[in-house]
Amino acid sequence: MSTSPTLPLAAAPDSPTLAPATRRPPSVVRRFSRNRVAVLSVVVLTVLTLVALLADHLAPYPFRYQDTSIARQGPSAAHWLGTDELGRDMLSRLMHGARISLATGIVAQVLIVLIGVPIGLAAGYFGGWVDTLLSRVVDVMYSFPDLLLIIIVVSSLRAALRSESGGVFALLATIDALFGGLLGVFIALALVSWLTLARLVRAQVLSLREKEFVEAARATGATSGRILFHHLLPNTLGVVVVAATFGIPRAIITEAALSFIGLGVQPPLTSWGSMIFNGATAARAGVPHLILGPAGALALTVLAYNFLGDGLRDALDPRTSGRI
Repeated sequence: MSTSPTLPLAAAPDSPTLAPATRRPPSVVRRFSRNRVAVLSVVVLTVLTLVALLADHLAPYPFRYQDTSIARQGPSAAHWLGTDELGRDMLSRLMHGARISLATGIVAQVLIVLIGVPIGLAAGYFGGWVDTLLSRVVDVMYSFPDLLLIIIVVSSLRAALRSESGGVFALLATIDALFGGLLGVFIALALVSWLTLARLVRAQVLSLREKEFVEAARATGATSGRILFHHLLPNTLGVVVVAATFGIPRAIITEAALSFIGLGVQPPLTSWGSMIFNGATAARAGVPHLILGPAGALALTVLAYNFLGDGLRDALDPRTSGRI
């Protein structure tokens, strides 16, 4: 019985080669977490914020408590950072001073964002005479020395609040007393520091307003307000966040400088700037420990915010660190 010849099996067609999976770019949080110094800065700033908020409970002594019999004593078990010229506990005053310094930086940056972002958006989006007018205002403001203008604003506002007692001035005086005499500092910082943020936002909007998503929004009949606040503003938030983070330490240093010359927070409240002034006087008298605490806290806070700003800048725009 013959069998039919076995036909060779046809070779199976090659299965299509799967393309390697495209690696998703790391998220902002993952990129930020790779920067150990920035993460450590977040921890430091979190601890400082908690200390400032809970100073009434964490401070070993009331910051106003005086005992002249132990004035200018060095660090000890009872007073870890020593006592000042009036016998007040330096650690307690340092904790309460953190409230003033951190509040100044944050409140000033909120005001700067509220002024600088709308101006930058309007100048970049509308262009023409609006851009020209706002740009000239910025140029004029840049011609004044920042610290001198701040001193003039703070001194003038403080004198006006003392001489006037009715109407708007009464409300401003109440707010000023609530913030320990820092209302003028907030206003002055906002008036002189929104310029850089406005220019950054303007430059960002100039590069975005001709993009396809903006043209598509115009084609669908979106109003200028919707384009500004629903399309352009979200795409500038990265620049705003980084600029505000770098602006906080500048505001803290400015407040410390004003308190150093007596134009910052008013007694009996305390700030790191006024403590540095008192410590500098004491250091010349042979008591250097009084300046080390506030100066160290100020330096640590400024460094932490600067490192945080670097980390946010790299995370929000990885091209700045050469990762893409």
